[in-house]
Amino acid sequence: MSDYQMYIDGEFTEAESGESYATYNPATGEKLADVAKGGREDVDRAVAAARRAFDTGPWPRMDVKERSALVRQMGERIQANMDTLAQLEVKDGGGTIRKAMMGDVNMCAGVFLKYAEYNETLSDVEDLPDYSLMPGLPGVPNYLKYEPIGVCGQITPWNFPLIMASWKMAPALAAGNTIVFKPASITSLTALELARIADEVGIPPGVVNVVTGPGGTVGEAIASHPGVDKVAFTGSTEVGSRIMALAAPTVKKVTLELGGKSAAIVTEDVNLELAAKGVLWGTFFHNGQVCESGTRAVVNEKVYDDLMSLMQEKAATLKIGDPLDFATDEGPLVSQAQLDTVERYVEIGKKEAKLVCGGERATGDGLDNGYFYKPTIFADVDNGDKIAQEEIFGPVLSVIKAKDDAEAVGIANDSMYGLAGAVWSNDIERAKAIAEQMRTGTIWINEHHLLGPEHPFGGYKQSGVGYEMGIDGYRAYQSKKRIHVDSNTDPNAHMTFSLLFSS
Repeated sequence: MSDYQMYIDGEFTEAESGESYATYNPATGEKLADVAKGGREDVDRAVAAARRAFDTGPWPRMDVKERSALVRQMGERIQANMDTLAQLEVKDGGGTIRKAMMGDVNMCAGVFLKYAEYNETLSDVEDLPDYSLMPGLPGVPNYLKYEPIGVCGQITPWNFPLIMASWKMAPALAAGNTIVFKPASITSLTALELARIADEVGIPPGVVNVVTGPGGTVGEAIASHPGVDKVAFTGSTEVGSRIMALAAPTVKKVTLELGGKSAAIVTEDVNLELAAKGVLWGTFFHNGQVCESGTRAVVNEKVYDDLMSLMQEKAATLKIGDPLDFATDEGPLVSQAQLDTVERYVEIGKKEAKLVCGGERATGDGLDNGYFYKPTIFADVDNGDKIAQEEIFGPVLSVIKAKDDAEAVGIANDSMYGLAGAVWSNDIERAKAIAEQMRTGTIWINEHHLLGPEHPFGGYKQSGVGYEMGIDGYRAYQSKKRIHVDSNTDPNAHMTFSLLFSS
């Protein structure tokens, strides 16, 4: 029996195949747990349960206040279990305990609380202008009715297991949908704890289903299943394209939050201390394993050398170590596979640009068995280089020189991605002018990474389709129905009939 079972139709259960797989602690390389290895038959079970719960169950028909109360209780229970969830998130995913406690668990809880609030405060009915067949004729009332979409398949990545789960689960549940959720296979444990919390607070059977296992089987089965009405996916652009293709035959609604290669533009008037810390924060937070990391720094040539020197000094002070130590700044990468990817790109970077710091594994002091890598900075990068164009998902910063704001904006926009970006400047009006020219979904001025449940998050270009978070993220789990109400029951009063009937 596996240590962690999947959750289907209100019960924790093994996979139909009886198979399981091991998940490992990235800080030590040691086995952490065995997890049930789901397959297509498990997805079929989960979709059937979700379908019943939506079509005939109480959840979508429940009083708004009652449903909101259960979603709110999930948020409160997550907050109350902070220590347990944070420890498990660190051991399973490798982020630091400081990040897990100050960021991950708090945000996860906050998202559930916010969507419980939205469910109570956002009306499901919206008046439309009266309809008039011709100018001058009396109008007829029209309104919109917002309704849950149905069964929602949800697939999340390994970098922020708790946060990504909340972004998917909370709005879908609050809006009255049922879900079949697939966490990343290498970071599934906290998603299963969320299923346990849903069970404990009394979410009805079949409303929440969590199927663990490889994306190539479980994820594809969810995305292509005819019983699924919507698919929400966060991950790489390559896989997102595959999700769209799988969803296309049944024309499912799709929300995709995909890759990024975000640019941080630094003007010459900036406070260099602010810019140095800010650009490093934008790149090296969670080892760069963040879709909206500012991994391209586009720096005005007048301050380029000074900023490069300052960033090297500050990068050298980052403490790499045990992620359960609150003093640790950088924990391990999530897996051996991700470490291999980072090493491959760094070797490419050494041929394309100038390596000024890092560029190798961090070893010694108990790090040898984990997937630790030093913060890495490349100077003299050309925006056409692979390390400037391709998403590495690791602690690698490419620093590019620009002669002025126009060239900086051109470099920032010269990417297949458009997820996020930043501007570092003392002149706020100038920074806003730059931000408004950048083709990307979120831009911070003198900050990075700050995302909140009230603010929509989505990308331009190949960084995604649709939005998560905010009111947009709630409405993304609802269908809109227009209703036209003509109360006149006299057939002779309906002049539209004359378009068909001559007498």
